[in-house]
Amino acid sequence: MEKDTASADTKNAPSEAPTDRFVRETGPAAEIAALVEPVLEDMGFRLVRVVMSRRDGGTIQIMADKAGGAINVDDCANISRRLSPLLDAHDPIEGRYFLEVSSPGIDRILVRPSDFEDWAGFETKVELTELVDGRRRFRGILEGYENGEMLLQVRLDEKGEPQTIGLPVELIHDAKLVLTDELVRASLAKAKAAGKWAEGGEIEDEDINDSELNDGADRN
Repeated sequence: MEKDTASADTKNAPSEAPTDRFVRETGPAAEIAALVEPVLEDMGFRLVRVVMSRRDGGTIQIMADKAGGAINVDDCANISRRLSPLLDAHDPIEGRYFLEVSSPGIDRILVRPSDFEDWAGFETKVELTELVDGRRRFRGILEGYENGEMLLQVRLDEKGEPQTIGLPVELIHDAKLVLTDELVRASLAKAKAAGKWAEGGEIEDEDINDSELNDGADRN
């Protein structure tokens, strides 16, 4: 869906896009997301995603950020201390597991329409759930959000001129920033302006279902 490039220039405009996540977990991860999201919001943070894996015998990864700013190691530790007893009480995984709390990282995934405006101007990869204009994957410069669509400047063929297209949010399976020098510089500047070291910080706690917590430390 081609857009008028002039009307898509939202890079410097204040974000008015929805802040609800369009990416949703399934199964047990969805149950955990429903548990932790209100707690994170109460603490002033936002849930990015929940991922469950068999790594280290069982790991729950909770990725979080903060509107308009970055989170640091201390934030991750505070989140871990708040969420560990909650997860203990609901016992989401049988037996032992690790709780990992982290920031989205520099090449972050985009999970809210407001992310499209916050990170406009940077290169982005997108995968859709179905074909649009004969393609499922796109890569280009993020230009914002408008009328339920991500705006992306792309070259639809190698010799063609860049054009701005709209990708319906409901069709987006995965959207992620591409790690570039420009993005690294911008992320570091944002973290510095917020007075925080942020990107890549993470905390891991091994949950042994008896509330014996050692915040911020790995257990063998």
